Amino acid sequence: MTTTAHQLAGKLLLNEPMARYTSWRVGGKADQLYIPAELEDLQAFLKNADANQPIYFVGLGSNLLVRDGGVRGTVIIMHNVLTGLKMDGDLVYAEAGVTCGKLAKFCAKESKQGAEFFAGIPGTLGGALAMNAGCYGTETWNVVNSVTTINRQGELNKRDAKEFIASYRHLDMPVADEWFVAAWLGLKAGDAHESSQKIKDLLATRLASQPLNLPSAGSTFRNPAGDYAARLIEASGLKGYIIGGAQVSEKHANFIVNIGDANALDIELMIKHMRETVLEKHGVALQQEVKVIGEYKV
Repeated sequence: MTTTAHQLAGKLLLNEPMARYTSWRVGGKADQLYIPAELEDLQAFLKNADANQPIYFVGLGSNLLVRDGGVRGTVIIMHNVLTGLKMDGDLVYAEAGVTCGKLAKFCAKESKQGAEFFAGIPGTLGGALAMNAGCYGTETWNVVNSVTTINRQGELNKRDAKEFIASYRHLDMPVADEWFVAAWLGLKAGDAHESSQKIKDLLATRLASQPLNLPSAGSTFRNPAGDYAARLIEASGLKGYIIGGAQVSEKHANFIVNIGDANALDIELMIKHMRETVLEKHGVALQQEVKVIGEYKV
């Protein structure tokens, strides 16, 4: 890294525990962790970064497992950074650090319909774009008009949604080593009260069906075609199963919760056990939704 801390407007931390930045509350230390002050600062940081060093962008740290040996390279935290949210003509302009819940409520307030599902996604827009997050039958890229990305050189590119290939919980990028900084969403005109009520109903359903009182990363596996991962896991007798401090949630079988003292290895072993058990009992190979980064602890 050729950029020095006193040249940066943001916060550069060395050997920073990633457990502070992930929703599972586990994870070893990142060699470097950077929290940019704003977009220009992020551009300057990337422009001066070591070109050979891995870079990881993290929002709320949901849908992410960081191994106990930590992360070699640099983690860039986007939560509470790039939080611009406004109407731009008839489109909704939202930056990557905006939480999905805040985005859903803003769209409802502006009488735009079709973004209510974002209220059920426990992450930032940047993360939702990167994995084509969705719930209750709608996906992020269904409503994307265009995006702004940033590359390793700190250069910005505006790209049309047609340049990306979105599939179920997956996105193919047109270019490697680009990350999202903003998006323009195309939504139909709607009724503010109706959208707000839909969000309330969605949040009530989520509260009733998901273990929101314990650290988790959301859904562990993608739903297989014509079925639900949670149903298969529960039918395999795994609800409540414990490895170390990790437990298959008794409330929702597709959630792994940290019941107090889990480490990343407990969770990774649980993911493996769940996949193997479902395959053995039902012949279905579950596809992992959670992203895993970092190294095992030696």
